[in-house]
Amino acid sequence: MTAPGPPGGQRMDPVPVATQLEHRAETTASAHIRIRDARVSFTRADGPNVDALAGVDLQVERGEFVCIIGRSGEGKTTLLNAVAGLVPLSGGEVLVDDRHVTKPGADRGVIFQADSVFPWMRVLANVEFGLRIRGIPRRRRREVAMEHLRQVELDGVAHAWPRELSGGMRARVAVAAVFANDPEVLLADEPFGALDYVTRRRLQAVILEQWGRTRKTVLFVTHDVEEALVLASRIIVVSRGQIVENLPIELGRPRSEAMLASKEAVAIRALLLEHLGIAAPTTKRHDGAPLAAEELS
Repeated sequence: MTAPGPPGGQRMDPVPVATQLEHRAETTASAHIRIRDARVSFTRADGPNVDALAGVDLQVERGEFVCIIGRSGEGKTTLLNAVAGLVPLSGGEVLVDDRHVTKPGADRGVIFQADSVFPWMRVLANVEFGLRIRGIPRRRRREVAMEHLRQVELDGVAHAWPRELSGGMRARVAVAAVFANDPEVLLADEPFGALDYVTRRRLQAVILEQWGRTRKTVLFVTHDVEEALVLASRIIVVSRGQIVENLPIELGRPRSEAMLASKEAVAIRALLLEHLGIAAPTTKRHDGAPLAAEELS
């Protein structure tokens, strides 16, 4: 049994194979992450078989900021975890820099949905942790950790305990810790989802600043269409374990409120909400052009 379909009986077909192959040909030379026919299946405790990923093909270029959106239980976190090496594939392959992913590695840093700082370590020790595991000398890792705490405006609480910080501050500690370890790829699983609007927008600015400075390749899972519009250079929509939309976002940066209210942004938002099952089908593409008759059928 696969995950349930979209509400109202709407059928959302996966991106056509020809479209996927065309995108693959365009990006092969610079692709940093390559996912080929990735499948993850498991049997639930109550009996049914679930296809969490059902043959996903995706390529991500070096330095891209790709947001993955979708309804709960549709496969977006499974896709992220497959790239992280946290779940085994039932079929297909995931490659980072042409190396097969079979387990977690220092080349991929993960920011989890849950609070991911160690409560028994002070802030500075949290940021140093990955460097210590890699054997970086104490003096050097202290310098690197303090620099990344400065970048997220937390150098003044370096010796505090996580319990003494707000949720937003702990999230910034997690961002600093991942960037301090200097992974090639940053993977984030709804890291700001539990925070209030103001704190979330501030942390979006922090992660964009870090990305702009380092140009890491980022895969960022979110349930929030607005967050995806603020962050992404490309948005992937996952439904029933497949990619049903692969949409470049050509809005400029930084993305002001006026830009996010533009005709193009409104059209993109409507298309994404339609895929999530909470908007009526659109009659126009995201660029404002009318859909062909066969696309409306």
